[in-house]
Amino acid sequence: MDSSDSDSLIGPLRVTKVAHGGHWVARTEDGRVVFLRGALEGELVRARITATAKRHAFADVMEVLEASPDRVLTPCGIADRCGGCDFQHVRPAAQLELKRQVVAEQLGRLAGLAWTGQVEAVPPVERWRTRVRYHSDGEAWGMHPARSHAVTPLPEAGCLIAAEELLAPPVSASAGGSIVGVASADGVRWFSNETNDTVLEQAARRTWRVAADGFWQVHPAAADTLVDAVLTGLAPRAGESAFDLYCGVGLFAGALVDRGVSVVGVEGSKTAVCHARTNVPEASFLAGSVDKALRRLPRAVDLVVLDPPRVGAGASVLGEILGRRPRAVAYVACDPASLARDLGLALAAGWRVDSLRAFDLFPMTHHVECVAILQPDD
Repeated sequence: MDSSDSDSLIGPLRVTKVAHGGHWVARTEDGRVVFLRGALEGELVRARITATAKRHAFADVMEVLEASPDRVLTPCGIADRCGGCDFQHVRPAAQLELKRQVVAEQLGRLAGLAWTGQVEAVPPVERWRTRVRYHSDGEAWGMHPARSHAVTPLPEAGCLIAAEELLAPPVSASAGGSIVGVASADGVRWFSNETNDTVLEQAARRTWRVAADGFWQVHPAAADTLVDAVLTGLAPRAGESAFDLYCGVGLFAGALVDRGVSVVGVEGSKTAVCHARTNVPEASFLAGSVDKALRRLPRAVDLVVLDPPRVGAGASVLGEILGRRPRAVAYVACDPASLARDLGLALAAGWRVDSLRAFDLFPMTHHVECVAILQPDD
């Protein structure tokens, strides 16, 4: 396969296992791997190639010749093109099983860790997205398909996973560019691509000020779910010390402070740190690289919460944390592959995974959130 294959039709292909990233694996007659979107294991399909690499290709299913019993009709007319709901064609219970398979495979292959847990459902599973970004091509509002900046226009009913008030941009929205809708504790608001506005969120028995275009979990139950998992795993004790790394606006710092823990948070975004200092005045916060900030922090610490971006924490940050030998580390991860790589480093450094929970905080998509609790293997 080469670049000239893009947009060409291939098949029939027999689909095998699910892969990380919302794809399924198939092979062409000459043995080349194809990563398929919109497939299910066991199906026979025809597909359109969307991108190629030296040893594999990416493709979208165009025709299902033999369907899996787990396939359902997608309620959204653009689910196969918008780039968001890549599991909408899957029976809801089977979505949880697919995510379990991906988490288990990544942990086994990259960390040598046998995980036998389940992915926990978190309601609501419909109308759950409280932050939505819509794009306009000057004529219609819609979504970017996978690996594309084109705009797929919204169906008449709007986005079916968005909160009821965010199904589509308001009719007064000017065409062109993008717009962000937020349903939060202070109501429903719409913002242009560049804004200095803030919104209020509520979680962990506190109110949080967050930049309108900043990071906050998009599922309404996500923040409380993750805080509960972190606190349950760490079992913080009054008088202990903690680092909250990649702390955002201070969610975990606030939860720990309320348990009597002394907290230092570190975050790369200066805006987020400004909000964190307002949100959790009882804690201390540093703005800057977590890697560099760790070198300036005390060597002794009891607990660490680690909530890195999708690429993971990496060897340098993990080395600084694990070398301090805290009593426990809570690793919050939005990508099972990055989590598995980092857990492999921790296991090799003499740590054990005390528990690992996975949560379906992004229904109808391939995304899954995990919380791992690490302890020194003394």
